[in-house]
Amino acid sequence: MKTLFLHLREFGLLRTLRMHPLYIMAWLAVMAVFGLLIFVIAVVPLTPSVVDLVKAKSEVPSVLLASDGSLLAEYKRMNRRWVALDAISPHVVSALVSTEDHRFYEHHGIDVRRIGGALLSTLSGDLQGGSTITQQLARNFYTEEIGHSATLIRKVKEAITAVKIESMYSKQEILEVYLNTVPFLYNAIGIEMAARTYFDKSAGKLDVLESATLIGMLKGTSYYNPVQNPERARIRRNVVLAQMVKYGGLDPAKVEALAKRPLKVNFERQIDMQGAAPHVAQHLRKWLLAWADLKGYNIMSDGLRVRTTIDAQIQKLANQAVTRQLIQLQKLADGQRKAGQERPLLQAGFLALDPRSGAVRAWVGSRDFAQEQFDHVSQARRQPGSTFKPFVYGAAFMQGLSPMDTLMDEAVAIDSGGGQVWTPSDSTPPTGLPTTLRDGLIHSKNTITAQLMQKVGPASVAQLAQAMGVRSSKLDVVPSLALGTSPVTLLEMVAAYGSIANGGTYRVPVLVNSVEGRNGQVLETFAPASEPAPAMPHEHALTLVDVMRGVIDEGTGQAIRSRYGIEADVAGKTGTTQDNTDGWFIMMNPQLVAGARVGFNDNSVTMGNWGQGARSALPIVGEVFQQAFRSRLLDPGAEFEIPRFKAPPQPPEPPAQQQPQPAPQQPPRDSPLMEIMNGLFGRIFKQAP
Repeated sequence: MKTLFLHLREFGLLRTLRMHPLYIMAWLAVMAVFGLLIFVIAVVPLTPSVVDLVKAKSEVPSVLLASDGSLLAEYKRMNRRWVALDAISPHVVSALVSTEDHRFYEHHGIDVRRIGGALLSTLSGDLQGGSTITQQLARNFYTEEIGHSATLIRKVKEAITAVKIESMYSKQEILEVYLNTVPFLYNAIGIEMAARTYFDKSAGKLDVLESATLIGMLKGTSYYNPVQNPERARIRRNVVLAQMVKYGGLDPAKVEALAKRPLKVNFERQIDMQGAAPHVAQHLRKWLLAWADLKGYNIMSDGLRVRTTIDAQIQKLANQAVTRQLIQLQKLADGQRKAGQERPLLQAGFLALDPRSGAVRAWVGSRDFAQEQFDHVSQARRQPGSTFKPFVYGAAFMQGLSPMDTLMDEAVAIDSGGGQVWTPSDSTPPTGLPTTLRDGLIHSKNTITAQLMQKVGPASVAQLAQAMGVRSSKLDVVPSLALGTSPVTLLEMVAAYGSIANGGTYRVPVLVNSVEGRNGQVLETFAPASEPAPAMPHEHALTLVDVMRGVIDEGTGQAIRSRYGIEADVAGKTGTTQDNTDGWFIMMNPQLVAGARVGFNDNSVTMGNWGQGARSALPIVGEVFQQAFRSRLLDPGAEFEIPRFKAPPQPPEPPAQQQPQPAPQQPPRDSPLMEIMNGLFGRIFKQAP
C-alpha cells in the first residue's frame, strides 16, 4: 500500500482522487475486474476436460462376468439409452430451446443479456437462473467436477466449462448430448428413457403436448412430476406451449385448444436391472476403479470385461435360497411384532467359496440390493456365537489333546479379570458327567468349551482364528472369546472354515480371474493374492473336520441329513448369539464351504426361538448344497482325507452267572399191561388199508 501511495503521489493522482470520488469508483471497478480475471484464470485448471463429451454416446459399460461368461453386473454411468438428435421429436427440441434458452443459437456458451436480466430480477426479489443449455449440460454431465452448490466458484467453473464445450462442439452435438444426459425422475436419464417412462413410447414419437410436459419438468422434476403432481405439470406444460408460440414457431391458433387438453400420462417405471451379483459388483468397484486409473481405462465407458470366480448356477441357487428363507422368517418376525411397532426387516448374508483355491463361488450381500446396499458379507460385523468354537477345539488339538479326552459337564465360574466373574451356561442343566471334547463341540456345550478355553488360553485361540482367516476384525483376547463374543464378518468366518476344509492351509478369498478389453483381449490375469499359508497342522485340521462331521450327523446340524437328505461328506457348525440376535451356520465339503448369517440390522431387535442358527441360517446353506449336489455342480462322492468317525467298541458285558439246570424229566413209563395193549393195537392199525 505504501508503494501504491507513492506512485499515486508521483503521478499527481492522489489529489485528483481526493477531489473526484467517481475516479475512486472507477479505480475500484478496474481492480475488481482485474481481480475477477485473476480468479477466473485460477479456476480454469479446476474445470473438467470436455474432449470426452461426445464420446458419451459411444460409451460401453464395463461388465462383470461369471466363470462361465454369463453377465453378473454392469458398471454404467446411468440408466439411459442414447438416441441421435434426428431420432428425437422436433417438438422436444423446439420446446427445450424456447423455454430454457431461446438465444441458444446466438451465444457461445454464456448469455450475458440473460445473466444481467436474471441478476436484476434476483435483486428485486424474484430469484431467477441465468444458465444456458450449455451451462446446464456442463453441470449435469460433470456433476462431480462442478457440483450443484450455490457458490461463486461453482458458477465460474460452470461458465468456463460451457465456453470450452461451445468451442469444441456444434450446437447440434450439444443438444444431442444434453437431451441424452438430462436427468428425470424414476431413474430415467435422457429423453428416450423419459419418453418410455412417462408415455410408454420412444422419443421420436412424442407429440407436442408430451414434449412440452417433459421439457416443463426440467424446471423442477419433483415439483412438476406429472405422476404425483398432474395439475402442476399441466399448468407448466401450458407455459412451455406459450413459450413455443413466442420463440418456437408454434401456431398461436392451436395453442388455446392444446392447452385445454388433459394431461395423459402412461407411466411405466424403467427398471435398472441390478444383475445376479450386485454386491460383488459393489465390492469390486473401488478396486476396479484404481486398476483402471492406473492402466488408463474408464470403467464406465471402455467396455472392460472382468471375469470373476463366481459360479453363475451356485449364485442363482444362493439368491433363491436367501429370498425363500427370508420370506418365511419375515412372516414369523411380523407375527411377533407389537401393534404400532415399526416393521423391521430381516437381513441375511451368504458366501460360498472353494476351499482348495479360495475362489468365491457365490455372494449374496442382502435380501434386496435395491433396498439394502449394505453388504452383510464383507461389511457387517456381528458376534459369531458358537461358530467360533471350532477354533477353541482346534487350538486344543494342536496342544496335544484328543477328541476323546473328557471334562466334567458342570457349572463354571471363570475369573475374567477386574473382579469380573464369567459364568457361562447351557440351555439345559449340567449333567455332572464326564463329557468328551468331541461331544462338547458336537452338542455345542458352553461349559465344556469354557473349561477348554482355560486350558489352551485365549491368546492361542485368537492366534489360530487369525491364522485361519479372521484377519480384519479385532478379537478381544478374553475367556468369553470362546463363545464368539468378538464381532467378525461372514467373509472372514467362511474363509477360516475354508482353511479347516483345506487341511489347515489358508487361502485368500479370490474374486477376479482376469480383465479383458471390450474386444476380448486379455489385459491382465490375476494369481491368488498370496501363496497358501499354513495356519494349522494338517493332521489336527483333519481331526477337527472329523469332529465337526458329528455336528451334522448327531448334533445341532442334523437337519442337513434329515430335512435336506444330504448324504455327502460334510461338516459344519451352527451358531446363535445371545437372545437369538443372530443366527449362523457354516458347512464345509472338500469342494465347497458356505455360510449364512441372519438377523436384523439393529442388533437390539432380536428374533424369537426361530432365530437359532439351526432354524434361521441352516436352511439357506442346506438348500444351496442340496441343489448343488442334485445338479451335479458338486460331486456327492467327494470325501475328506480322514475316515469318518466310528465310535470305539464298547467292552462286552460280563456273562450272567450260570444257574445249574435240573435234569430233564423222563416221561412216565406205561404199565406192562398197557405196553402189551399198545403193541397189539399198533399192529392192527399198521395192517389196515
